[in-house]
Amino acid sequence: MTRIAVVEDDSAYRRQLREYLQRYERESGEALSVTEFSDGLEIAEHYSSSFDIIFMDIQMSHLDGMQTAQRIRAQDKTVIIIFITNLAQFALQGYKVEALDYVLKPIQYFAFSQVLQKAVKKVRESSAFFLHLVQESRMLRLDASKISYLESQGHNVVYHTDEGIYLERNSLKNLEQKLEGRHFSRCNNCYLVNLARVEKVDQNLVTVSGEVLQISRPKRKSFMEALAAYVGGE
Repeated sequence: MTRIAVVEDDSAYRRQLREYLQRYERESGEALSVTEFSDGLEIAEHYSSSFDIIFMDIQMSHLDGMQTAQRIRAQDKTVIIIFITNLAQFALQGYKVEALDYVLKPIQYFAFSQVLQKAVKKVRESSAFFLHLVQESRMLRLDASKISYLESQGHNVVYHTDEGIYLERNSLKNLEQKLEGRHFSRCNNCYLVNLARVEKVDQNLVTVSGEVLQISRPKRKSFMEALAAYVGGE
């Protein structure tokens, strides 16, 4: 899930951006988590490095977009900043805060979607993480984001992925350590779940990429806390 902040003091433009993001989500199939801010001060005061992309109006009353971006950059070197402005000459100063691009008002959906697509691709490239599986006489390089969940079977681990199912002699504990910080969490002792693939939780059952897995009582609290943090953009 790509986490997006919209910082815009004009409510009509905030509404338009929200609608554009919803349209992009429908058309691309990309899952987006969107948080709106009505001015730069609102996002800058308690910034917590919890976003992948920030769409930022440059001309705002309390704290303008450039000042806001400077304060954010002091804490977060990797978040993608895209300016929104009436005049391109303001956006061209974006190099000072390493802005990726800018969108001109009045905002047209096609131009907006092209900039968003470029930003989402950059997020994916920067967050890619690979595991290397030994499969008989060959080595397989597997993108961790394509894993739905890992299943422990004795001294082996079963990889349930977009590309198929793979079996490797390994331990879930070892893989859990490798995937630390990558939004994976155990729902019980046998399953390590990619939280981005969770579709539904119903009491003690979780649906992951269409498959229903059991949530054990000892793991329920930590699993639900990890899922809530992920959905909330932490």
